[in-house]
Amino acid sequence: MKERLKIAFDVDDTLIIPSVAGYAKDVPNYKTIAIFNWFKEQGHYMIIWSGSGVDWAKTWAEKLGLEADEYPRKGEIKVDIAFDDCIVELGKVNVKVKRINNNISRKEWNKKDKK
Repeated sequence: MKERLKIAFDVDDTLIIPSVAGYAKDVPNYKTIAIFNWFKEQGHYMIIWSGSGVDWAKTWAEKLGLEADEYPRKGEIKVDIAFDDCIVELGKVNVKVKRINNNISRKEWNKKDKK
């Protein structure tokens, strides 16, 4: 039987490009979503998480048509591969996803209530 890896994807600036990056609204990051779908098709254990909370992760998974096996809080993640826009040490391998329009600060946007 093939080993089933635990693969985690962050929401903001990873699965979605937030409106703060210069768009009228939050939009899907189709390139990252394609990677998510590839791992899922291979039969791996998929995780979607967000520093904005479990509800935010579940809401965006539903909007994007993505099915995860788990929606944990950030501190509860122990995975093989983690995809995030920040430098994180959540997995054995951590992949930093390039932010769109990174020169635009996310500081104020991150403070707003996203529920």
